[in-house]
Amino acid sequence: MDLKRILKTILPGLIPLFVFILVDEIWGAKTGLIVAIIFGIIQFFAIYVKEKRIDKFVLFDIALIVLLGLISVVLQNEVFFKLKPVFIESILLIILGISAFGKKNILLIITGRYLKGVDFNEDVQKKMQNSMRLMFWIFFAHNLLVVYSVFRMSKEAWGFISGVLFYVVFGIVFIIEFVRNRYFSKTDSEEYLAEVDESGKIIAKISRTTAHDGSKRLHPVIHVHVFNSKGDLLLQKRSTTRKIQPGKWDTAVGGHIKFGENIEDAIKRETYEEISIPDVKVDFLTRYVWESEIEKELVFVFITFFDDINFSPNDEVEEVKFWKITEINKNLGKRIFTPNFENEFQKIISNIKFNFQINYQR
Repeated sequence: MDLKRILKTILPGLIPLFVFILVDEIWGAKTGLIVAIIFGIIQFFAIYVKEKRIDKFVLFDIALIVLLGLISVVLQNEVFFKLKPVFIESILLIILGISAFGKKNILLIITGRYLKGVDFNEDVQKKMQNSMRLMFWIFFAHNLLVVYSVFRMSKEAWGFISGVLFYVVFGIVFIIEFVRNRYFSKTDSEEYLAEVDESGKIIAKISRTTAHDGSKRLHPVIHVHVFNSKGDLLLQKRSTTRKIQPGKWDTAVGGHIKFGENIEDAIKRETYEEISIPDVKVDFLTRYVWESEIEKELVFVFITFFDDINFSPNDEVEEVKFWKITEINKNLGKRIFTPNFENEFQKIISNIKFNFQINYQR
């Protein structure tokens, strides 16, 4: 999708060059120069009438044709005009280089002006930047080949390399990106979350990957603590394949609130997915901000009461078990539980002690 935007933004400005090459082959350089300039002016006004915008790239292309064309005609030297595609592609390479490897995405800014109202979220920007890095090196090699053709190859070969081959290269890049995004990229199927402030107000839309990349973008999660009638606390043992805290015991239910999802639906979904309890009824206990090495969460804590758990192991949870409170206390700090659970355990016991009639011993 991003390559289509780039093509739409940049390629129309190169059309006058191909007009010059075609006319030059039939009627000569002077005629080619005049026709190319006229064509460029017509193209400029056509874009203005149709899209109500001034295409600065087409204007720049016309100006460059005039400058290099006049130099070529006056000095009777084709080299100056043949180098025009090199100058244009060098400018493109500078823009691509800054956008792909620097902090300021100039190409995204240019594209955004033509596509007002389109949301370029952080993941789209990263994907676009990766595409631009690939394009930079391909066009860098192409530009070197154009320079070589100016001095070492025939006019016909130069015309193909600087013109037709440019579009062919763009097409190859587009196909590579399409195949990679269609069959090898997981971005489109990735879960999206809300970035929030500490009051829970939504600030932005981010991916799960971004939420866990160390940038500490605050995002909401739910935790549900399940007690039985004896006052024992249900814990889940995280799968050993999990990237975060594998194989450790953790809160019975914990999960992200998806972007656009309300807390109630997130609780029902996660509780059913992780411990197979449908339509769970919960009570709100507290909320707090938890920060680890890779993420920062706004945690909404709930409790519920359930005796019979019909659990089947899944990709996320290996086992569930009711623990006595005294047993949990004895094993704190021994790397049996996740750090998040150990921190939260003190909070829930303190809150439950004053708000719920649960018989337990410390």
